[in-house]
Amino acid sequence: MLVQYRTAVLASRNWRLTIAMVLLLCLVSSPLLAQPDSAGSWKFAVSGDSRNCGDIVMPAIAQGVLRDGAAFYWHLGDYRWISNFDQDYRQIYPTASINDYLNSAWPDFIQHQIKPFGDLPVFLGIGNHELVAPKTRAQYIAQFAEWLDQPVVRQQRLTDNPNDHQVKTYYHWIQRGVDFIAMDNASSDMFDADQMAWLQNVLAKDAKDPAIRTVVLGMHASLPDGLSTGHSMNDSPQETSSGRIVYSQLVTFRRNTKKNVYVLASHSHFVLNNIYATACHPKDEVLDGWIMGSAGAVWYLLPEHAASTVAKDQIYGYLLGTVAPDGAITFEFRQVKEGDVPDSVITQFTRPQVNWCFVNNLSNPPYTPTGPRCANGAPAKP
Repeated sequence: MLVQYRTAVLASRNWRLTIAMVLLLCLVSSPLLAQPDSAGSWKFAVSGDSRNCGDIVMPAIAQGVLRDGAAFYWHLGDYRWISNFDQDYRQIYPTASINDYLNSAWPDFIQHQIKPFGDLPVFLGIGNHELVAPKTRAQYIAQFAEWLDQPVVRQQRLTDNPNDHQVKTYYHWIQRGVDFIAMDNASSDMFDADQMAWLQNVLAKDAKDPAIRTVVLGMHASLPDGLSTGHSMNDSPQETSSGRIVYSQLVTFRRNTKKNVYVLASHSHFVLNNIYATACHPKDEVLDGWIMGSAGAVWYLLPEHAASTVAKDQIYGYLLGTVAPDGAITFEFRQVKEGDVPDSVITQFTRPQVNWCFVNNLSNPPYTPTGPRCANGAPAKP
């Protein structure tokens, strides 16, 4: 880029033009503003739940995301197990005490799971395992402030409210006509009143802004009354109530604005689309929703999924979203296999441990999410 700068200076006697050229070069070279493809579309990647074997799986995911040319990667929560030793951690620290683990689990996540993305922007969502005692939200914010308050997030927060200097576990950023909204439903008291008021304000501004064509909500647990209701915001009265309100707000937003709406979650450790196509929702109120919880966590078995066209368990990978010029997003599941694990990771964690993660990482006992009845009394089934 320095060569480009010198060339610009020598080629122009107009200093204003020179400065403009330099600024343009900086803009084009920014990873967050990666160039769209020839059709004008662009890509981003999403996954969640990288505890247990994430130190082994996430570097392979990072390789795939970078190869796909994604503009950023979004993690939807549950980085480390916290309630017990992650299997990958135990492999390289066999004599660590539980205190050693609790003190190093999050730095371990940064070292092994974020750094492989290099300069690619990484956005973080909070999961329930980030709040397993003795961990707290305050500790989480302190540890991950670099990502929760990165420039694009900070700028958007201050644009929304110039007096808001508080780093939060929920935030949003706008990129090429798409508003990406990271929500916090990591505990049974969420969404709380402050977060609900904040979201309502964000959606109201998006509705009025003609430059916003699409809204994407990302969160750890899926909204209530979907295909994985037994492991979702149905799990507590507050989550059920606030989650249903948010779902209704999104349906109304889509109907009134004709803009695209997508809802992404993890929490359940499998891959499933069309998760809100259940008896709980009329057909014209079904939101486009995915569960993508296969970034290294112990595998869960799929629930009933007659409405889904993508349904995979005992598998790792990520979602690749391709955004069209009109804001419509096409999602594709990209599988990560054992052969994709970098040699450096195999050397550090050993081939037997890598193989174990790709063969034996099934929850014990095997777990399949089930669910309660819908608010209207109908079974929460397709």
